[in-house]
Amino acid sequence: MNAHRTPRLLALGTLGTVTTALAVLGVEAVAAARREYVDPESAPSVAGQFGDTAGREVRLVLLGDSTGAGVGVQAVGETVGGQLAQRLARRGWRVHLAGVAISGSRCRDLGPQVSRALLGRPDIAIICIGSNDALRGARLPAIRRSLGTAVERLTAAGVHTIVATCPDLGAARSFAQPLRAIASRRGRRVAAAEAAATTAAGGESIDLGRLTGPIFRADPGTLSPDEFHPSADGYRLWAEVLQPRVEAAARRRSRSGSRDPGASDGGRPRRG
Repeated sequence: MNAHRTPRLLALGTLGTVTTALAVLGVEAVAAARREYVDPESAPSVAGQFGDTAGREVRLVLLGDSTGAGVGVQAVGETVGGQLAQRLARRGWRVHLAGVAISGSRCRDLGPQVSRALLGRPDIAIICIGSNDALRGARLPAIRRSLGTAVERLTAAGVHTIVATCPDLGAARSFAQPLRAIASRRGRRVAAAEAAATTAAGGESIDLGRLTGPIFRADPGTLSPDEFHPSADGYRLWAEVLQPRVEAAARRRSRSGSRDPGASDGGRPRRG
């Protein structure tokens, strides 16, 4: 082979490989976009009261995207918020649960959610966000800025804020390879940006991807039928990871006496 032609041939071969890979990714992205996902309207209302009326009171609010809204399950008790509320209720708390999360939301959409959440004077806020930022190519500085502002507003109002960062998108069986691997890498970068912004703004972050991703990858039952949103078992895993942080925050609230003194019992307690 002519030595002078070799670099050019290698370059052409590499270009051909890249072009083919991009074409494959394009086809996979179109297929993923056209796939039938769980209807967001099927999600239950993330709201209710859990626990004995004599229990220590805590107000919990869920913000964020479809995972905070409970897309993928049918009953409030199956959502991550509902499962957390039930766990706290079994530990002696009386939980007022509210949800303002909206399916499809990115970090830039949190502003109105924060305003709605603050109307309920919550003690603890949990933000589940990041997947849409990762999948739609949101810029990392914009993610840090938007999420940081949301956390700052909540903490300034005295709300203990916990951010559940972008989950492991590599577990989403709705994506074919190599699109799934690319989404996974992008999700990790978004999660890191979210964690940094949360800490800087005075909140707590929990790395859902690292803590629960391996189980989601190994167990198809952690995903709903659309193979993207969590199932009741998937949300249960998230609740297990979140519970120690949420309960610790509730205990600090109880000791400081900073819970809302004007809250009413709201009637007979119920469980979702």
